Amino acid sequence: MIVGTAGHIDHGKTSLLKALTGAEGDRRREERERGITIDLGYLYAPLGEGTLTGFIDVPGHERFVHNMLAGASGIDLVLLVVAADDGVMPQTREHLAIVELLGIGQALVALTKTDRVSESRIAEVQAQVDALLAPGPLAGTPYFPVSSLTGAGVGALRVALVERALTCQARADQGHFRLAIDRAFSVSGAGVVVTGTSFAGTVRVGDELTLSPSGKTIRVRGLHAQNREADQARAGQRVALNLAGDRLSVEQIHRGDWLLAPMLHAPTTRLDVELDLLPSEARDLKHWTPLHIHLGAQDVTGRLALLEGESLAPGGRGFAQLLLNAPAHAVHGDRVVLRDQSAQRTLGGARVLDPFAPPRNRRREARLAQLRALTSEGLEAALPALLGESDNGLDPLLLERQFNRPRQGWQLPDSAVEIGTRVGPRLLERGRWQQLEAELVQALQRFHEEQPDELGPDRDRLRRFALPQLERPLFIALLEQAMAHGEIEASGPWLHRPDHRVRLSDEEEALKARLWPLLEAGRFDPPWVRDLARELAVEEARMRLLLRKLARLGLLQQVVKDLFYPETTLKTLAEIALDLEAASGVIRAAAFRDRIGLGRKRSIQLLEHLDRIGFTRRFGNERKVRRDSALASSAQLG
Repeated sequence: MIVGTAGHIDHGKTSLLKALTGAEGDRRREERERGITIDLGYLYAPLGEGTLTGFIDVPGHERFVHNMLAGASGIDLVLLVVAADDGVMPQTREHLAIVELLGIGQALVALTKTDRVSESRIAEVQAQVDALLAPGPLAGTPYFPVSSLTGAGVGALRVALVERALTCQARADQGHFRLAIDRAFSVSGAGVVVTGTSFAGTVRVGDELTLSPSGKTIRVRGLHAQNREADQARAGQRVALNLAGDRLSVEQIHRGDWLLAPMLHAPTTRLDVELDLLPSEARDLKHWTPLHIHLGAQDVTGRLALLEGESLAPGGRGFAQLLLNAPAHAVHGDRVVLRDQSAQRTLGGARVLDPFAPPRNRRREARLAQLRALTSEGLEAALPALLGESDNGLDPLLLERQFNRPRQGWQLPDSAVEIGTRVGPRLLERGRWQQLEAELVQALQRFHEEQPDELGPDRDRLRRFALPQLERPLFIALLEQAMAHGEIEASGPWLHRPDHRVRLSDEEEALKARLWPLLEAGRFDPPWVRDLARELAVEEARMRLLLRKLARLGLLQQVVKDLFYPETTLKTLAEIALDLEAASGVIRAAAFRDRIGLGRKRSIQLLEHLDRIGFTRRFGNERKVRRDSALASSAQLG
């Protein structure tokens, strides 16, 4: 269990921890000289439950709330400290608000300095604390009058902490490892050491991690968990890691950075959140308000984009997008605290719903429906609604990062289907996927009705015509499924229904019979459209129309405007390219030119056409054959 203090300055937080544990903690020289806590302090002590309890001592001064926030996000139980002589003070209220916004569900109240006041004053302050806690989730929290000077009540508080430690629910460690760094320093003979609270997963000596957001790869040389040397550490523990990495230095690591399992590294600057504005705020929170955003141990500035209306009333809740001025790491469910632009006042808090928020269409009803689904506690609860609101399916890798849930443990709903695409799998609703296939086939049929003289569109034209909202990889997977089902056929690059054919009229057949020998005789230098029209005494427009129709039938290919090559000639050119690659390892324009006996300009035009149709891939001034292309397979078989 990790215990964090909270409360106003000079209410005795540091002294109480010393009385509880007998340990001084790691206070800084300037703190000892000034008698106040400026930054986070850490100490560990066995309270009697058999394990070490970690304590985080936070500063109480209003100027150091940002330091308090850096440590508060990782605690299991808050020890709210209220001095019996002063009673409830401004930072008591603000620290409590922060604790509630962070969702910290366990608390104990320590009424300190009781040796200075009467019993009636203790009762009065207890009433103040009860009234303060009553509206929130920590109502009814037990309190303990104590004196750090005389030791009165300290034993009872220690017993209560032990009881809470025994019942404290361990954080889930099934996820990938993530640790929020709150300190980085150098140890002589060891090197770089960082400390922080482990939010999820486990880490072992020898593991490779990613320092985020920089992306630097590091290795764990050694570790301490709860201030004891260990081979591994798990979620919920205070961890110190001795790190090694290429030219790694303390200057490269900052409070607020994260140590992550490599697959979790995906820095973001947009977070979709469910926002709560404190009821104590005096005015509405406006759209596009500049803020300080506290996430984990990080403090970053940014702006608030409200997604439902232009303002949020005090005590209100709504969806919002946080636009950060620096990259951050987050997963679904992380808690965020929002403070005003001058960092003087806590405004409210938020729960992260989607750490990879979209930059556009963020206010559309479909997007808001996704956010409503994401307000559920876990992946399985959100999936059905997310699938129903996603045209392009869900990326499992993105979901794994978003929820920090390894795929091996997922329980997919029966309605989900996994579709393989060329950029990885997608999850879709089974009924929606079947509907998309039906829409695709219907759209192609409609295309034939509107363009009866065309054999069909190519892939990209069909996507624009039928399902422009689908991402290309998903559309290709859908098309391939429709082709496997026999609903769509391909003739060269053209796609059509199985019963659709473009047929030449008798007049066109007659003209084709006259021009075809001329195209074949031309070999690598066939006649241009104008030359064919002049040779056969027909109108140039009529000749061009017929050649384009033959191209749609898959009999010709247009290399440049008004220059058409028969498929057999292109196959011969492909065989030449294969021979050149077999001889030299690559295809060079000069060698290709010499083999076909044409000038450089035409040779380059032919090579660029082979690039366009996917037969070759260009590397600088050289090319190589794409072995998976249809033309390569045909040429090799020939």
